[in-house]
Amino acid sequence: MNELIVNLIEQGGYWGIFALMVIENVFPPIPSELIMGMGGVAVARGTMSFWPLLLVGTVGSTLGNYVWFLAGHKLGYQRLEPLVTRWGRWLTLEWEDVENATAFFRRHGQWIVFALRFSPLLRTIISLPAGLTHMSQWRFLLFTFAGAAIWNAALIGGGQWLAHYLKEYGVVMDWLIGGTIAVGVLAYVWRVITWKPRG
Repeated sequence: MNELIVNLIEQGGYWGIFALMVIENVFPPIPSELIMGMGGVAVARGTMSFWPLLLVGTVGSTLGNYVWFLAGHKLGYQRLEPLVTRWGRWLTLEWEDVENATAFFRRHGQWIVFALRFSPLLRTIISLPAGLTHMSQWRFLLFTFAGAAIWNAALIGGGQWLAHYLKEYGVVMDWLIGGTIAVGVLAYVWRVITWKPRG
């Protein structure tokens, strides 16, 4: 499994990493931990370089988050609420979640955009209230890019470290990676099936 993923990433190259990171932040089918971690394995093997990988991964992450920011910034509360209400099941999101995230954003200030880049669960959703409250676009992009760069650098470094153990513990890693993907998919399917609007 891990060899297959690394090979796919190597074949896709930097543009593939960029596209995956954009998609992951708009609609997370594959966690960035896996994308950038396996990119780090490719760096350890010499098929990719650290700095170009970090740049394209961070730009992709920033662009993906900017899509959610623009949705909040351009649509606003009145036009966004019907969309969330209609597509909430597939987004596994309710309007109350958006309101809670916006209140959280207002309480903790704009620096929370930077801080939550290190949170697996909240780093994307915080972009929506940042847009709804009309945070400065340049500040949003700067905070997002800086936080994503630090996080991605750590993931690449982790992948480089992991590469030394893949040969010896490849079967174990296959199960871990496959299990991670399976849990993510099953968790999403479960949320869609059991999703009920609070109202």
